[in-house]
This record gives sequence, structure tokens and C-alpha cells, in this order.
Amino acid sequence: MQEDLKERLTGYASDMAGSLMRSDFGKLSEIGEVLLKAKEEGRTIFLIGNGGSAATASHVTNDLVKGCRAGDAPGFRAFCLSDSNALVTCLANDFSYEEIYSILLRTYAQAGDVVLAFSGSGNSPNIVHALKTAREMGLGTVGFGGRDGGKMKALCDHILIAPTDSMEMLEDLHLVYFHDLVCAMRPALAQMAGVEACSCTC
Repeated sequence: MQEDLKERLTGYASDMAGSLMRSDFGKLSEIGEVLLKAKEEGRTIFLIGNGGSAATASHVTNDLVKGCRAGDAPGFRAFCLSDSNALVTCLANDFSYEEIYSILLRTYAQAGDVVLAFSGSGNSPNIVHALKTAREMGLGTVGFGGRDGGKMKALCDHILIAPTDSMEMLEDLHLVYFHDLVCAMRPALAQMAGVEACSCTC
């Protein structure tokens, strides 16, 4: 039994590595350029997701705000719209779960800001509704998806779809993509801030 478990563990890791290397890094680079432009223009990034993808959105917000600091210069102005349980449940209860992110975008966002959506299926009603709202408001839309991209695909200006049907792996990949982006953007962020780029290899 122990040997069988080890084989399954190494099989997952091997499949994960293969999916990672089949990813569209050109598309990831385009997303990085969108984020850097938003930073340069003082725009706000709003992050959304459900379940595991909400956890990813929250983690990525931490990376944008703190992980993308350059010297004493602040990182991105970024907010995860699922982070307040009280606010999310209030809106879901008094309006509908489908509208939670749309209401928050209409409350906080301005034209030129960017919405970053994480979704394995791409079909979650609140994600789809939020992206439609974002387009109506003149916001940029960026997606990290999976499988065939779902309804979200047509609503994103830029979308990177993880090349796997496994929900676990695509959620893993979304986080790897963003950590890769953070490390890759650091020299440009340092240049914007007028400081020396971090010498670390990450």
C-alpha cells in the first residue's frame, strides 16, 4: 500500500510538471504587461474567485501588495473581493450570490482598473456576471482558467488556461503562474520605483 501511494504521488508530480511546461508562457507574459501598465498608471486590481480559487485570489493579493514591493515603494493597489466574509454573505443574502462581485465592482472600481478572475470551470455565475459588469464599466479583464475556459473565456481580454482537466492541478498551476509572474516583474517594478533590482534568482 505504501509503495502504491508513493507511485500515485510521483505520478501526480510528473503530470503536474508536464502540464506546467505545456503552458502558454507568451500569454502569461501578456498578462504581466497588463499588470505592469496598471501599476504604472496607478490603477487598482480587483481579484475574484470561489472556493479554492477564492483562496488563490486572496494569496495572489498578498503577492501583489507585499511581494511586489520594490525598496520602500509600495506594491500594487490590489483587493480580493472575497476576503470579507461579512460583506460577501451580506450581499449574497440581501441580493444574490451571483451579484456579489458585480455589486462590489460597481461600488469600488473605476474605468481603467483591472479585474483578475480565477475559475476552474469558467462558468461560475458570479464570475461571469462580474466580468460582464467589468466590461460595461470599462475595466480590463484577465482570467486564469482551466479545461475549455467556460463562459469566462469570451469575457476576458487576456486569459491563460491551465492545460489539464484536473481541478487540483489547475489550481496548483494558477498559483505557480502567479509566483512566476511576481518574480519576473520585479526588475520592471524596481525600475519604476527607481531602485536597484533584487539580486535574488526567484
